[in-house]
Amino acid sequence: MILQDILYKVSIRSVKGNTGIEINGLHIDSRKVMAGDCFIALKGTKTNGDEFITSAIEKGAIAIICEALPSVINEAVTYVQVDSAAEAVGYMSHNFYGEPSSKLKLVGVTGTNGKTTIATLLWKLFTAMGYKCGLISTVQNQIGEKIIEATHTTPDAVTINALLKQMVDEGCAYVFMECSSHAIHQGRITGLQFAAALFSNITHDHLDYHKTFDEYIRVKKSWFDKLPSTAFAISNADDKRGAVMLQNTHAKKYFYSLKTMADFKGKILDNSLEGLHMTVNEKEVYFRLIGEFNAYNLLAVYGAAVCLGEEKDNVLQVLSSLDGAEGRFDYMVSKKEKIKGIVDYAHTPDALLNVLATIKNLRQGNEQVITVVGCGGDRDKTKRPVMAEVACEYSDKVILTSDNPRSEDPLEILKDMQAGVNAAAKKKVISIADRKEAIKTAVSLAGKDDIVLIAGKGHEKYQDIKGVKYDFDDKKILNEMFELLEK
Repeated sequence: MILQDILYKVSIRSVKGNTGIEINGLHIDSRKVMAGDCFIALKGTKTNGDEFITSAIEKGAIAIICEALPSVINEAVTYVQVDSAAEAVGYMSHNFYGEPSSKLKLVGVTGTNGKTTIATLLWKLFTAMGYKCGLISTVQNQIGEKIIEATHTTPDAVTINALLKQMVDEGCAYVFMECSSHAIHQGRITGLQFAAALFSNITHDHLDYHKTFDEYIRVKKSWFDKLPSTAFAISNADDKRGAVMLQNTHAKKYFYSLKTMADFKGKILDNSLEGLHMTVNEKEVYFRLIGEFNAYNLLAVYGAAVCLGEEKDNVLQVLSSLDGAEGRFDYMVSKKEKIKGIVDYAHTPDALLNVLATIKNLRQGNEQVITVVGCGGDRDKTKRPVMAEVACEYSDKVILTSDNPRSEDPLEILKDMQAGVNAAAKKKVISIADRKEAIKTAVSLAGKDDIVLIAGKGHEKYQDIKGVKYDFDDKKILNEMFELLEK
């Protein structure tokens, strides 16, 4: 494709060289550059793409997109200086791959909690209703039934558009995608044409990146602000920022709620380990998913499907047969002692509170709740003591452990968490840095009918320690411990 055409909508400051050249591929990673490619020098949180311009040219790059021109100019290369490389890569990727998001219905989901469940349920729902669909999520990316490993909640702009083109080529009518705050802020979804945008909720998270909660809210809201009038937006009326999110959007507005009047109104009639019994817009329905937080997720999915033109009763009928996303309130029961084990991705204070509040409502009598929880390294430190505080408040026993320590010392992370344990709660808290040992201890402390919650990693099949990803699966380990009980 001609560089000049790829640059459509990009805010350009200056050009050195010829923009009429043919470009073979786009890259933000200089290691992937081949002859005839264009390299976009992005400013990352840890590295600056400007440092790799020379390397990209040596590998065959014939065009460089950058915010600051290098001191040494190669006459054989075209340099395009832009206002924002992050924004440029979004538009350029969309153009280069033939504007794939305009050739299907792209539905984005944002919020602190619920993104994965909502996106996955939408994919399952529309697939069950006979459509070929794409999914871009934390757990995995899918084109129809074909699974593609996910490395980020929302991939980089080049990867997203390449995926979307593949989805178009393979006949997908809909794509459901998680849109993280990082992705919005870093321009990974810039240039995409959304048919719909959904908001779940916003709570304390990612302050290591956004610095303040107000900035975190502003970033999420900026996505809705830019939606066109041809799109629709659905928000949670029961979230304090639900109305604010849609304040300035040009999209058609809809709301869902359990507590107030809304376009899509739900009421929980019964909530048990068998699922949710609800009314949705006065229609009585049973769902397999558990907990109030999933009632909200189901309302968001129902609202989106109806706004996309699907028949209401058919949506509810199909939705009632679906399971949620992997690692979201996954539970199993040991055969002999009937200990209930729950694995959940809850890695924010609010998500942990939601899961523990659901468990509290599911308790039949005097069952103990034993919670195993950790916090990730190189992430928001301010939530660590809050996570421990929440776990202590709603659990009979708490085991603080490692999550993905990454480059940090697990013992230092545990110290940060222990700061949230008050004097009264200390007697029920144990700290075990080894996560497998922590899960084993939790099961050994459990008696008949007790509930063991393993929180923080959910679907993840690894533990990130000092840059190495080791095989680790909470659900698998919990199952192994249950099997040992039977011997």
